[in-house]
Amino acid sequence: MVQTGERLASTASERYLLVYMIAVLVIVTTLVIIFFVVFLKRKNKLLLDQIKRQQAFEAEIAQAQTETQEQTLKNIGWELHDNVGQLLSFASMQLSILKMQVSDDVKEKFKDTSDALKESLAEVRMLSKTLNNEVVLNIGFEKSITNELNRLKKMKFTSAELKIIGDKVNFNDRKHEIIIFRILQEFLSNSVKYSQAKNLNIILNYQTNNLIITATDDGKGFDMEEVEKGSGLINMKSRATLINATLELRSKPNEGVKLELNYPL
Repeated sequence: MVQTGERLASTASERYLLVYMIAVLVIVTTLVIIFFVVFLKRKNKLLLDQIKRQQAFEAEIAQAQTETQEQTLKNIGWELHDNVGQLLSFASMQLSILKMQVSDDVKEKFKDTSDALKESLAEVRMLSKTLNNEVVLNIGFEKSITNELNRLKKMKFTSAELKIIGDKVNFNDRKHEIIIFRILQEFLSNSVKYSQAKNLNIILNYQTNNLIITATDDGKGFDMEEVEKGSGLINMKSRATLINATLELRSKPNEGVKLELNYPL
């Protein structure tokens, strides 16, 4: 009986010890899991903070670059309007004076030169307006795009059309009008320089919460892998990022270029 009692006591003691060890193991495991979860949360928070700081830094850099570019464009616009415009006006005036001092036969020879000067002066004045933010804001977003397309149509394009779908929605921040206009201006500039296109089209699709902008040309296109590193696309994408818009450029050789911009209103 004594041995049986001792055996039962020993068994009970072993059970208590086993329960104690399991409890300790559970507690330690729980603490390890809690520590690991807390560690992951802190790590993720630090990573998110770092990403946010990096994004804020990149946004500041992009904003600074954009402001510098805008100031440069404004200065060029002033130079074109005030200096080049005045020189062309003076040349046109001098030519008109000369025409009055020559015979009728010679006057006809002045006509082409005089017309070319007048067209150049009108082109310079129109270009100077598109480079100045204040002018763009005064005449409006859609009118500025129309003026730019009309200017390009006179230069070399068979057609350059703007189509508007839906009811116009005003921008919450009018600076965003400038940024989107500059993106489209960059696209159109590239079409002029590289595409060999004959037709340009821009569609403004005003939806409930978004403005979907589609710009296309029917030029020779390009290989997307080659253009990814180009400063023009980088510049357009950095501007789009500033206004929380998404920008996608698609093209293939001999299939033209298509730009899609999704801007949240």
